[in-house]
Amino acid sequence: MLVGERMTPRPITVNEDTSLPEALELMRKEKIRRLPVLDKHGKLVGIVTELDLLRASPSPATTLSIYEIPYLLSKVKMRDIMTRDVITVTEDTPIEEAARIMADRKIGGLPVMRDDKLVGIITETDIFKLMLELFGARQSGIRITLSVPDEKGVLARVTGKIAEIGGNIISLGTAMGEDPTTSVLIMRVVDVSEEALVTALNGLGGGIKVTHSRTCTLPACPA
Repeated sequence: MLVGERMTPRPITVNEDTSLPEALELMRKEKIRRLPVLDKHGKLVGIVTELDLLRASPSPATTLSIYEIPYLLSKVKMRDIMTRDVITVTEDTPIEEAARIMADRKIGGLPVMRDDKLVGIITETDIFKLMLELFGARQSGIRITLSVPDEKGVLARVTGKIAEIGGNIISLGTAMGEDPTTSVLIMRVVDVSEEALVTALNGLGGGIKVTHSRTCTLPACPA
């Protein structure tokens, strides 16, 4: 899956001359937390976040009068507080690469570029929504977690057994195990009972072990 499939196209932007109060009002109105900044030619020159704007605002302990504050804030422009060295991605960037960049750089969003043109933005919220889909979190079924050896053919054995007992896998994810020799499989399975599924998978042996299972029926999903 690529960034272009999950980004928000035509993101809301501001220009370098937009004042701090205007940008903050726009964020609150549109329920967003970051704004790409464009110059008069429509070129991306920076980005501002809600935190940037709040940091640039006077502290509640300020000695400024209520008449001075609005005037001074109106003088603060995006060019004064924006981040100029903007980290960007392209539409054909793999979604996991965008997530890695955000995690490593501790940022919550990435403008998406096509050549020199801003065409979208991908945010941590988009990644969270994708995680819900990948783990089938909005679907009823049996959520089952297995510890498996990191060996060839293990996944085929697990999925083959589930098909053999009539189950249907609607989501599947993998993660690192407790040590380099093991992996974790997290699946959501339908069309089979939890008891039958757990019994069948534990019966595979060879280091394959069910570590957790639960039946989830939306909208209520027991822990």
